[in-house]
Amino acid sequence: MKLLRLGPAGAEKPAVLARAGMYVDLADVVADFDESFFTQGGIDRIRPLVEERIATDAVKPLGDQRIGAPFARPHQIICVGLNYLDHAAETGQAVPTEPILFSKSPNTLIGPTDDVRIPRGATKVDWEVELGIIIGKRASYLDSVEAARDHIAGWTLVNDVSERAFQLERGGQWLKGKSAATFNPAGPWLVTQDEIPDVLDLGMWLDVNGVRRQNGSTATMIFDPFLIVHYISQFLVLEPGDLINTGTPPGVGMGSRPEIWLQPRDVMELGIDGLGTQRLTVVPAS
Repeated sequence: MKLLRLGPAGAEKPAVLARAGMYVDLADVVADFDESFFTQGGIDRIRPLVEERIATDAVKPLGDQRIGAPFARPHQIICVGLNYLDHAAETGQAVPTEPILFSKSPNTLIGPTDDVRIPRGATKVDWEVELGIIIGKRASYLDSVEAARDHIAGWTLVNDVSERAFQLERGGQWLKGKSAATFNPAGPWLVTQDEIPDVLDLGMWLDVNGVRRQNGSTATMIFDPFLIVHYISQFLVLEPGDLINTGTPPGVGMGSRPEIWLQPRDVMELGIDGLGTQRLTVVPAS
């Protein structure tokens, strides 16, 4: 299934994509795709209902409705840095021997067509197309990498927007460069695991103003999604609905020569095979 949320920011309603341009409304049976939904086995619970509504053609057109992030604001967003071999080479850094972890404020989450706002004082705003993991079941001290599969609700497309000067030139952890409002577009869908035969064979791309900047594949990941979930569970508790951003392939603005930074009115378009696309306009600081 492809889960999505429709409606104004802060008032999104849960739905499932039925086919291109059409959806199944679930607002009468599900409050939201949030911690409670995942904890109570919501994906398995709605599956037969969705199948029934599609079979009886109880579907509606998407039209011009806003698509929000495909899950409610999580407890936490955990990110993995330098997780692609070709991106590590691009930045001239050594390949990590263990996942590099950092956090991102959960209130950065926005939808796949919302505006990305440049924060005050920013000079080096960058893009990062990434595979996102949504946790479906509480994960703490998992016994094996294989066990992680049962704790993943599905995958989503994310853009880990970053301000590199805040991240690298202002001291301390990366949090400051990652957590400005609007810095984590997600969606359009949460795609359940059964929809993706091989999560390590997905093409991914990002354009800025129609120019291809990133063109990669999850095949060059250093640490795969299941290893990442197992690894993180050894250090902290992952709750249902939490998001993990798993790293980006080469082609970020910081790795360009000369460096390229996002400016007001720039348009980012990005996608991952099977996970949909985003179109985001950059707007100036307020």
